[in-house]
Amino acid sequence: MKSAYRIAAAACLAIAAHAQGVDYIRSHYTKYEHLIPMRDGVKLFTSIYVPKDLSLKYPIMLDRTPYSVAPYGIDNFRESLGPSEKFARDAFIFVYQDVRGRNMSEGVFMDMRPHIAHKNGPKDVDESSDTYDTVDWLVKNVPANNGRVGIWGISYPGFYTSAGIIDAHPAIKAASPQAPITDWFIGDDFHHNGALYLPHAYRFFSGFGRPRNGPARPDPNAFNPGAKLPDAYDFFLKLGPLANANEKYFKNDIAFWNDLMKHGVYDEFWQARNLRPHLKNIKPAVMTVGGWFDAEDLFGALNTYKDIERNSPGAFNMLVMGPWFHGGWARSDGDRLGNVRFNVKTSLFYRDEVEFPFFSHFLKDKPALKLPEALVFETGTNQWRYEDKWPPADAAVRSLYLRAGGKLSWEAPTDSGAVYDEYISDPNKPVPYIGGQASGMTREHMVEDQRFASTRTDVLTYVSDELTADVTISGALRPSLYVSTSGSDSDWVVKLIDVYPEDYPDPSPNPAGVRMAGYQQLVRGEAMRGKFRNSYEKPEPFAPGKVEKVEFDMPDVNHCFRQGHRIMIQVQSSWFPLVDRNPQQFLDIYNAKSTDFIKAVERVYRSAGSPSAVKVSVRGGR
Repeated sequence: MKSAYRIAAAACLAIAAHAQGVDYIRSHYTKYEHLIPMRDGVKLFTSIYVPKDLSLKYPIMLDRTPYSVAPYGIDNFRESLGPSEKFARDAFIFVYQDVRGRNMSEGVFMDMRPHIAHKNGPKDVDESSDTYDTVDWLVKNVPANNGRVGIWGISYPGFYTSAGIIDAHPAIKAASPQAPITDWFIGDDFHHNGALYLPHAYRFFSGFGRPRNGPARPDPNAFNPGAKLPDAYDFFLKLGPLANANEKYFKNDIAFWNDLMKHGVYDEFWQARNLRPHLKNIKPAVMTVGGWFDAEDLFGALNTYKDIERNSPGAFNMLVMGPWFHGGWARSDGDRLGNVRFNVKTSLFYRDEVEFPFFSHFLKDKPALKLPEALVFETGTNQWRYEDKWPPADAAVRSLYLRAGGKLSWEAPTDSGAVYDEYISDPNKPVPYIGGQASGMTREHMVEDQRFASTRTDVLTYVSDELTADVTISGALRPSLYVSTSGSDSDWVVKLIDVYPEDYPDPSPNPAGVRMAGYQQLVRGEAMRGKFRNSYEKPEPFAPGKVEKVEFDMPDVNHCFRQGHRIMIQVQSSWFPLVDRNPQQFLDIYNAKSTDFIKAVERVYRSAGSPSAVKVSVRGGR
C-alpha cells in the first residue's frame, strides 16, 4: 500500500472489500463505548458491538489499533464488523480499541512499545498486559459473551495481535496476526537490513507521528507534509541529506523521526522493539497471514510464524501466504497486482474458506478444520499449495552463479584470478526503483517490470538460458556476493526476476497497452547496507578495493519459473528513493552532508575463488 494513505486505509481495512452496510449493523447490533481500566489506572477507549439477540452467547472478536476506532459516538456505526462479512452475519461480539496513548485513549503512546518479559508490579505495562487487562474486563462485563476471545489485526494492529498472544489471557483461544510488524530495523517497514526505506518512513511518520495533547478524536484536517508528494525521485533527491527533512519540513516535531535519526545501528532502542524473542510458550491457536508482494511487512509475517514454530513446540501454528499486497487479502479480490494476473480470486477464497472457518472452529466449536500447516499460493503456476511445513521439506538449497557475459548458471565458475564485473555508482544519480513516476512507495513495485533497469550501466544483469522445464523456488533466498568498492561503504541490492517469453500474450482487454512479451517481473528484491555485513550492532567500513563477502537473507518466495521463461538476477548499489542514498563513505548517514556523497567503483567477483551467487531453495520434482 502507498504509505501516503496507509493510516486512513489501515483504519478501514475490513471495510472496502466486504462492507455489510451501516443499516445492517445498526439493525442487528447494539453499540457501547467504554473506558476500560488497565492495571496502572490508564483507561483505554473501546467500542463494543453486541448482537441484539441476547438469548444466545457469542465469542468476542477484538481488534486493537493505533489508527482510530471511528466512528465515535454510540449512535454512529461502522460500515462493517470483523475481518469479513461472514462474521457479522454469523454473529460475534466485535470490540475495537484505541491503544494506549492514541486517539481517545488515555496514556502515553510509544511506537512498538517494548515487551517487558519480567513485570514487577502494576506500573510495568506493555501491549501484552494491556491486551490481558482488556480481555479480562470484556469477559466479565460484556453481556452474552461465551468466554472465548479471538484477536486479529493487519499491519500495526497485527503487532498488537502478536503482543496479545504473549502471556495471553486464558480466554484468548485464537489469534491471527496479519502482516504483523516485528522488527523495524532488520526487515519490516522502515529498514531492510539496516537500509532506510525513505518514502515509506517519511510519509508515514509525517502524519502518524505528529504529537497530541491528550485524548482526542483524529483531526482529518491536520497538516501532513507527506500526504501529497510530487514525483518522489525528484522530491527526495532535491531534499538532499536526511537531516534536511527536519530543517525543511518536520521542524523536530515528529518524535519517532527524531529517534530514527539518532539510532542508525541496531542498538538497544531497536532491539527492545524486536518482538520475535518473546514469541514463545504461545497458548492460543495462531494463524499468521501475509502477502508475497507485501511492500511493508512481509518479513514480519514470515518470521512471526517461524519464531512461534521454533519457540512454541506443540502450539497450533499455521501460515497463510497469498499473492497479496499489504492487507490485500482483506480489501481486494486478490486476482492481480499491477500487470501480473493470478487468474483466481485468492482473497475471496481466503476470507470464506480459511479465515472464517479458523475463528469459527476455535470460538464456536464449528467442524474440525481442514487446513494445512502452511497454505501458500504458488505464483507462476497460480495455485494454492497445501504444505506440511514451511519451508517445504523437499526444497533443496542450490546456487545460481553469476557468470561471464551476463550469464546465470547452476554451474560454479572455474575462472582463476581476479575476475569481476564493475559499474560506477553515483549517489547523485541513483538507480530508480520503478520505471516511471511515483509519489512514494508503490505496492505494485513488488512485481514491477525491470526492463528499465536492465538497460542501465550501473546495474549488473545476469540471465539464465531458456528453461526447458519448470523450476520452483520455495523458501529462503540468500545472496552470497564477493565484492569490492572504491569507497568505504556501499549498498548492495539484489533482485530475483522472472523473464517472460517473447511470445507471452498481452492481457485482454488491454486498455493500458501493456506489452507482456519479454516482461521482466520482479519476484523478490532486497537491499543490504554493506557496513552491516558482519554485524547490525557494530558496523564496519570497507577497505577500498579489498574483496569482501556480503551475505544476507531475503524474504522467502514461492514462485514457479515456467518452461520457456528465464531466471534473472540483478545487482546494483542504489534503489531510489525506495532506499535512502548511501554516501558510499563510512559515516553516520543520518547526519551526512551534501559533500559526503561520492561516486564509487563497485566490483562483483565471479571466479572460482570468489564465486558470487544467490542461494535458492528449489522444489524437487517441480
